[in-house]
Amino acid sequence: MVTVALILMFRGFEDASASAREIALVATLGAVAALARVPFAVLPGVQPTTFLVIVAGLVFGCRAGFMVGATAALVSNFFLGHGPWTPWQMLAWGLAGVSAGYLARFRPRVGRWETAVFGFAWGYLFGWIMNFWFWAAFLHPHDWRSFLAGCAASFWFDTWHAAGNAAFGLLLGEPVTRVCRRFARRLRVDTVPLPSDREASATHRGNEDEGGRAGVGKP
Repeated sequence: MVTVALILMFRGFEDASASAREIALVATLGAVAALARVPFAVLPGVQPTTFLVIVAGLVFGCRAGFMVGATAALVSNFFLGHGPWTPWQMLAWGLAGVSAGYLARFRPRVGRWETAVFGFAWGYLFGWIMNFWFWAAFLHPHDWRSFLAGCAASFWFDTWHAAGNAAFGLLLGEPVTRVCRRFARRLRVDTVPLPSDREASATHRGNEDEGGRAGVGKP
């Protein structure tokens, strides 16, 4: 079910007529978020990937945030190992990017403290989403007691994740967001509507009349 949902989201991104610049941006940010995760693999739960996905959602919107999160999980697991957890990581990080995009709609200017608090909350939300696959695969019986037991087992791992997200948000939130906003301004394209045939014809006749009047009495 999770895999089907991811396929539908990727298909929606493809059908949304994304520009070449947006595709390149998503690929670049996804690769950066993926590679930033690899050196931190030795630390339990601490990595800048969640922070980068959140910033992508805040600056570039829900669609880009989801794609950056899903891409980061898929690419980084080529180094760290794929398994049944990969689709769940893609979903969890993708939802982090989507939620950050919605946050930006209500608060266009999110500061470093808001980024830190938001990242701290997603440290636990990410863990709870990941607990679903662990609960479905390894815990029995499938009831709320076994799910809560899985959440309790991952509590300290999730706490480190949350603390790491908050630290990255406080230390790097403003400079990274500033750089991303600069790229967002360069990617923005302003469209100017073309005049209709009637408006163009009227303008042309007006120019001809003005030219004719200006030439009266001249040799």
